[in-house]
Amino acid sequence: MGDSYDNALTEIINGLYKAKVIRLHSWKNREAVELATLAWADWFNHRRLLESIGNIPPAAAEAAYYRQLDESARAA
Repeated sequence: MGDSYDNALTEIINGLYKAKVIRLHSWKNREAVELATLAWADWFNHRRLLESIGNIPPAAAEAAYYRQLDESARAA
């Protein structure tokens, strides 16, 4: 079960998605919305650079974190 921080983050991401993807276009069909959603999610996770984590994408930061955990486990 999530807490209020999870809910707030979800609402922020949903609002950003609607503002940057859904409301900027008139969509021909459901497939066009789905493809735009996939492209936006790919950008959001793999291409968007976050200054707070060293100007790298979130997916790269997550991969580095799990690599560090794996290396620590092997060293122990």
